Amino acid sequence: MTVSGHASSTPRMALAGTRALVTGGAGFIGSHLVDRLLREGCNVTVYDNFATGQSEFLEQAKQSPRFTLTKADLLDTECLTAATANQDVVFHLAANADVRFGTQHPRRDIEQNTIATHNVLEAMRASGVDRIVFSSTGSVYGEPEVFPTPESCPFPIQTSLYGASKVAAESLISAYSAAFGMSSVICRFVSILGERYTHGHVFDFYRNLRQNPTTIDVLGNGKQRKSYLYVEDCVEAILTVMPTANKDVKIYNLGTDEYCTVDDSLGWICGELDVEPVRRYAGGERGWVGDSPFVFLDCQRLRELDWRPSIGIREAVLRTLRYLKANQWVLDRR
Repeated sequence: MTVSGHASSTPRMALAGTRALVTGGAGFIGSHLVDRLLREGCNVTVYDNFATGQSEFLEQAKQSPRFTLTKADLLDTECLTAATANQDVVFHLAANADVRFGTQHPRRDIEQNTIATHNVLEAMRASGVDRIVFSSTGSVYGEPEVFPTPESCPFPIQTSLYGASKVAAESLISAYSAAFGMSSVICRFVSILGERYTHGHVFDFYRNLRQNPTTIDVLGNGKQRKSYLYVEDCVEAILTVMPTANKDVKIYNLGTDEYCTVDDSLGWICGELDVEPVRRYAGGERGWVGDSPFVFLDCQRLRELDWRPSIGIREAVLRTLRYLKANQWVLDRR
């Protein structure tokens, strides 16, 4: 079938009537997933504390009679267990994703990523829910020696608190799957771009250029190489891999077969804005502690399910920028 520009011959799980809990459902990726699940005929419960999620992202979802919102934190185990009851699947996307500033509040990654995941798994166990799709990250690979990096790549010593917390969360999911017969899919994302984007390099560059189009500060040396994925392609990939686990754990890299440098992306942004700022580089290979200078994931395992991205990185960057230009409130709220 053809969905949103993705041609696939792989049968996909019928979702109509499925009861889905989406943690972090008011966030960037989560809200796109919620909209898609509702279009597929699911009954969707969003669980979000709105620390970074935006109520505006759920305006479309709120029009559906199959939508329910629970405003609460994943550390509230009583509320979480109640929200998990009678669900068929949990899409666990809630996390502290502020990777760059992890060293300023180290406990937040542990609480919102690792402990929160444990709470989700316990709520599932108590409620008899046995299917979970987890949003992990390519950061778990740290600074690997193999590129593109496959799912089988051994984990290095972690230098990112965010990456370390996600490794711990993955381990908990694997252990619960083995102990309690859960069907678990772990999705290791590259950085995601697109509409409703609220933090990251496109956000920072545009906000700074809006204030001063003559000069731009660049973390690192601008030569950092990164892979990115458009948010709608990410959602399609999540739904593609969702049915592959059967009382076990399946792990997939979610990304594209290309990457760009920070300078490349900045050049596309400047071209779209028609500005030519002087670039001031902080220097060094990394933008911050724990930042990997090269992120490029091997997505062959996902490709074998006949999934393909609909657009490339350059177009994803430009669509993100155009969304921010048309929605200044997103920048002003941060």
